[in-house]
Amino acid sequence: MSHLAKAQCIVLLTFDFDAESAQVRKTPDLPVPASKGQFGARVGIRRILELLDGHGIRATFFVPSWTAQRYEAETRDIIRHGHEVACHGHLHENLAELTGDEERKVLKKSLDIIRNVHGVTCSGFRAPYWEMSKRTLGYLEKLGFRYDSSLMNDDKPYPLYEEQRSTGMYEFPVEWFLDDWELFELRRETPGQVFETWKSEFDAVHESKVGYFMLTMHPECIGRASRLAMLNQLVNHIRQKQGVAFAKCNQLVEHLDRAQTEPGSTFRSRNSKRR
Repeated sequence: MSHLAKAQCIVLLTFDFDAESAQVRKTPDLPVPASKGQFGARVGIRRILELLDGHGIRATFFVPSWTAQRYEAETRDIIRHGHEVACHGHLHENLAELTGDEERKVLKKSLDIIRNVHGVTCSGFRAPYWEMSKRTLGYLEKLGFRYDSSLMNDDKPYPLYEEQRSTGMYEFPVEWFLDDWELFELRRETPGQVFETWKSEFDAVHESKVGYFMLTMHPECIGRASRLAMLNQLVNHIRQKQGVAFAKCNQLVEHLDRAQTEPGSTFRSRNSKRR
């Protein structure tokens, strides 16, 4: 039986390893915005891997394929440390701004590059900016993805259906206040403030048996020393709770597949048909 089967709360630490991919696409002649993404690749990733190793936690990294090429060694380190690499566009494109043909090409390109460069077939996808078109989920299904992590219409995973037909995919919901970029970079909150926000949400979902807690983080943001110290403090708090299991997104997919037939498993009762 999976170590997730009896967990009261499954915790997923996820990281969007963007580096300077979006800046290369939008503002290639401005070195300062690009330098922030470079900090994530040069410093943040190393610190994050050290923290995760120290706790014995395996996580999921959503990586634009441009980043997987430009920072090949760093991406290979992610894989070597036992973490999952999932797709996140090529140059951090906003899919809602693309034509259907452009979007389809970006999705296939990102999948192919990571497979060719790193020998990894990604099973998951997260839309850059958490923006997608009405076509996106259909394209993901055709490309063989097993999960998406971009939507906000629930606080726990659910299977994705299209007109009562199973797509074979799951949605792993996200939320703005559980994203480090929103709180640190846009609201300019302190590590102490973010700790209280994230701790309060985790404690609430653990107590109410929601069963699912996901954070979205960025190496160029959470990788700053004081912020990573806060994350370490949060992980220590989470690990003190009973019935908690950390997981990669692809491990959660396997667990949900089994949960359809295993009575008593986390999320067993959730069979929502939404898209």
